[in-house]
Amino acid sequence: MKQVFSFALAMGLIFSSIPLLAQQNCCAVAAAPTAFAGLTKDRGFVNSHTEPLPYTLDEHKGKDINLKSASGNQVHVYEVSANSNSKKVVFVIHEWWGLNDYIRHEADKIQEALGNDVRVIALDLYDNKVATTRDSAAKYMQSVKAERALEIIQTAINYAGPKAQIATIGWCFGGGWSLQSSLAANKQTKACVMYYGMPEENVERLKTLRAPVLFVWPTQDQWINKQVVDKFKVNMKNASKNLEVLSYEADHAFANPSNPNHKMDFAKDAFEKAMNFIRKGFEN
Repeated sequence: MKQVFSFALAMGLIFSSIPLLAQQNCCAVAAAPTAFAGLTKDRGFVNSHTEPLPYTLDEHKGKDINLKSASGNQVHVYEVSANSNSKKVVFVIHEWWGLNDYIRHEADKIQEALGNDVRVIALDLYDNKVATTRDSAAKYMQSVKAERALEIIQTAINYAGPKAQIATIGWCFGGGWSLQSSLAANKQTKACVMYYGMPEENVERLKTLRAPVLFVWPTQDQWINKQVVDKFKVNMKNASKNLEVLSYEADHAFANPSNPNHKMDFAKDAFEKAMNFIRKGFEN
């Protein structure tokens, strides 16, 4: 069960000033994903993620492949290939457990929903590490370096190709990185879906965003709470960007079928709306 969470601590972790690093494209790396990783120091946040039920995906639509970054480093992704030369690509970014079979299944399901002319690429920001306990998940999430995460994202963008139309989707840890992926994809991005992830706070960075954002928000979430969402609304408005907030009377990780907070009806509704949002983005 969740422990009582200190709002002051949360705000300190979320909105503290964190030095900005340099991306490969010379843009500044946002502090938001790093701040979200800081929540792993809060025992209530860690304990809110009940350890996932074992799950093995018997039949994969896609396959695990290794790419090479511009600097020669290996990058692991799970790709569900399209059956045509379509340029539509969806990046899937895992939650704090890593790129496990739940995420592979989600990638398969996304292509089934959007059609076989869409490529789906699930990015592995943990570099082949998959957590099975909440403490290992906290450790892996803390260990993610912004430079490395951005190298993985940029490698996927390069692999998708310069003419690719890119949509992004992610949950929890991956929700924040979904937004960062859309920022990195720049003119190629078409839609960004964030499930209860940490928003970007830097309005100047948000001004460079080229895609609308759908933010899926469980109103009972103690960490991505009303203050965080309201601030994101203000920042997006100040950046003159489109933001749609989809709210549910649910708790953090409600879309995860392995979590006791899972709300099947809400998860189904959110998924359908997220797919419609991405379809619309590809049409524009």
